[in-house]
Amino acid sequence: MATPTMNRPTPERIFATLTAYQSTAALRAAIDLSVFTLIAEGARDAAALAGKTAASERGIRMLCDYLTVQGFLTKTENTYGLTQESAIFLDRHSPAYMGSAAEFLGGERSFANFRELTAAVRKGGTVGDNGANTAPDDEMWIKFARSMAGLTGISASFIADLANPPAGQPCKVLDIAASHGMFGIAIAKKYPQAQIVALDWPNVLQVALENAQAAGVADRLTALPGSAFDANFGTGYDYVLITNLFHHFDVAMCEKLMKRVHAALKAGGKAITLEFVPNEDRVSPPMAAAFSLIMLANTDVGDAYTLAEYEKMFRNSGFAKTTLHHVPDMPQQVLVSEK
Repeated sequence: MATPTMNRPTPERIFATLTAYQSTAALRAAIDLSVFTLIAEGARDAAALAGKTAASERGIRMLCDYLTVQGFLTKTENTYGLTQESAIFLDRHSPAYMGSAAEFLGGERSFANFRELTAAVRKGGTVGDNGANTAPDDEMWIKFARSMAGLTGISASFIADLANPPAGQPCKVLDIAASHGMFGIAIAKKYPQAQIVALDWPNVLQVALENAQAAGVADRLTALPGSAFDANFGTGYDYVLITNLFHHFDVAMCEKLMKRVHAALKAGGKAITLEFVPNEDRVSPPMAAAFSLIMLANTDVGDAYTLAEYEKMFRNSGFAKTTLHHVPDMPQQVLVSEK
């Protein structure tokens, strides 16, 4: 009789991948029902959770058992608890709560585009109706701004630390495609001398202004409505922030934007870019490398660019040097380019 080997192939990965949508649906259902928050508040069995959510006890039990299998909950006899990860990121009372991201990341638009992935691969770009994501689609971008702000805490704080303007001197910051405004707001909160200009579509900027008001820095944030490719930026900026924007466009458009950024900066000013930057092999690290497929499904020409590609684009735009900085505990990187 043959002895089984430790590395014997199985279809488990194939099965898990073909059914991965079930994990997405389960996590969204738990977030919608506030399951993680209710467990944190003390509703720790199916009966108590059912009473708090107006759901069936049977349904709650099955959902929570599934989430336990998936590693989002713990279970001792009939009592559920939060894993450390869930307690930090999925309890609405946590300052690091990111459950709101489900509204955008797990939204129907993204699902619809990925259902047509075969056609997108054949075409080399999205077959959805949002193209390059450059149209002022208020509903989509407002949803993004309201749902994704919670994900920015670590990277926004990291960027604010990287900026580090001289103490006591005026500091002028342009936040391009500001969305929720949290990156510029983080700088304004850390440096009282910082003045922020937030650029985005008019209705989206309302979200940034609301967040600035809540953060107590609304008096130092100015809204600049318009497109990153057409609006008059002005000049004399110490820093220009370009967060999660380049991946929507091809190289020519990225260079066009970066030339505008270069012109807006004062001598010695810095462009600070936040992006998913895969290694040169394009298959590592996992999340940054996988991001290119997301752009294939959702944009006409977007991509996840490597450091070498960014260095070339930025050099062609007038920047002599770009350095890469890894954001702790996050899948993105920050590129700093000095004029």
